[in-house]
Amino acid sequence: MSRLDDIFNAARKEKRIVVSIYLTTGHPDLDASLELARAALAGGAEMLEIGVPFSDPLVDGPVIQASSHTALQNGVTLADCLQFVRTLRAESDAPMLLMGSANPFLASGWDNVAEDARSAGADGLIVPDLPPEEAGDALTALGARDLNLIQMLAPTSDESRVKMVTGFARSFIYCVALTGTTGARTEMDAGLQSFLERVRARTEVPLVVGFGISSGEHVAHLRGLADGVIIGSAFVRLAGETDPNDRAAAAEEYVRGLVAASR
Repeated sequence: MSRLDDIFNAARKEKRIVVSIYLTTGHPDLDASLELARAALAGGAEMLEIGVPFSDPLVDGPVIQASSHTALQNGVTLADCLQFVRTLRAESDAPMLLMGSANPFLASGWDNVAEDARSAGADGLIVPDLPPEEAGDALTALGARDLNLIQMLAPTSDESRVKMVTGFARSFIYCVALTGTTGARTEMDAGLQSFLERVRARTEVPLVVGFGISSGEHVAHLRGLADGVIIGSAFVRLAGETDPNDRAAAAEEYVRGLVAASR
């Protein structure tokens, strides 16, 4: 059983949802992002999404786009992201997923990426701009090393796409809470519940909601509807706007509030 299976099985037994945090590797700088990852774990986050910066992301909103720009200016590469995972894996058993646009992975080749990710201690990849119809090589390379390629569904996904993704998804499905790019929102999309119910009717694989999740209220709203939440833009904004002397403590406190709402 994988680390991902373990956390979702435990959460279901305890009738709570898993809190996952996304952060961009190298934002505000490499040392700070490592400090923020540790703070998120100390605050109770059970899973981390390690953002791989790219110059032209398709689904990222302005906050994460800006963080990627900063990381690239800092010289951060895919190799740095893998080392980031390797460092954290020596300290934590929490699941970690590399998340980024397809281009950096394609440039390295799926077999190389999969082997490097396995060696670093990652649990898989999330590649938002790699549709399942074109994911065969990635699925083969990652599957051969017992790694996950997390699939995404959105409210606009038609029934054929839902059937395809639920047919081969494992560990969890990333359910996009809204149409458009990433970014913290003040209110949940009105159609989110019906979307999750539509996907749930086809699978028992855990459903994890991301895009626009930013508050404990959002997390509490999803109890009983989803198995997990992913907080990205709100955490990245906090990382960029908080005084460096207070950053780790603020990040840990923020995550603690989200975790409290998940129970």
